[in-house]
Amino acid sequence: MKFVGIQKQIRRNNQKSILLLIAFPLLILAAVFAVVYFLSYDEYSNPNPDKAIDIFLGAVPFVTAVVLVWFLIAYFAHGKMIALATGAKTLERKSNMRVYNLVENLCMSVGMKMPKVQIIDSMALNAYASGLKEKDYTVTLTRGIIETLDDDELEGVIAHELMHIRNKDVRLLVVSIIFVGIFAFVVQIAFRSFLYGGMGGRNNRDSGKLMILILVISAVAYLFSLLFKFALSRKREYMADSGAAEMTRKPWALASALKKIAPNHHVETKSEEVQQLFIENTPKDTSANLFGNIGGLFTTHPPIKKRIQFLEQF
Repeated sequence: MKFVGIQKQIRRNNQKSILLLIAFPLLILAAVFAVVYFLSYDEYSNPNPDKAIDIFLGAVPFVTAVVLVWFLIAYFAHGKMIALATGAKTLERKSNMRVYNLVENLCMSVGMKMPKVQIIDSMALNAYASGLKEKDYTVTLTRGIIETLDDDELEGVIAHELMHIRNKDVRLLVVSIIFVGIFAFVVQIAFRSFLYGGMGGRNNRDSGKLMILILVISAVAYLFSLLFKFALSRKREYMADSGAAEMTRKPWALASALKKIAPNHHVETKSEEVQQLFIENTPKDTSANLFGNIGGLFTTHPPIKKRIQFLEQF
């Protein structure tokens, strides 16, 4: 990937990211229509498109309301949910002035409000940014990355996370996590209903067929949502790397930090969905490894070697 200028790169990635985010609600509606369409088949296996459309239009308000409630819950509780999943706690200024000074100086250099700072009590080397609005923006660092990296390297990592905040990446990524969570939830419910619902009797057999239908369609939709999410995350890592290099004027420092992070970056979390927020994440860190990393489609981050090569172009 060639360096084409930070502003041009931001425009390109934002345009592609908007398209990807539009695809999420369209995917939800497509999945609902697919279920309704297959349910419209009569006893002779003939579809009834008009009936399917009527049922679909009647279901749209309900589906919209459910998604809206899901979003509202996630909007107001996402910070606590992410912290709970990662085990992050507030890093007090008096306990680590070094980190606070680095964050504060970088924020002052670009005129942005200082975010909250949290720490994960893990010796793995990793970091992430989170938040949907300014008062919730947070930079979280592991104990390992604080204690292992020197000031220049840690400054590069912090600048990378601040760029995710400045470019609104954290907002887009959290939104993508919310959408993927919808499909994951439906898949789990359908699977458990099919597994424990029983297959005896006509009504149970019909319910079983319905659950299989919902399970298959929601699983396919979930797969596509993962592809959207992974593509969204990959495109923004280069932008955050280049922005950090421009902010610190030390691209070599972030490159050096990434070299140290690569072999020891895995942080145990209670939810795989938050893994994509970290500065480094590979399929081996999540169930995405089950897909064999086909052509890099199931990775949230570009290969760290390519990111280092990209930084070396500065």
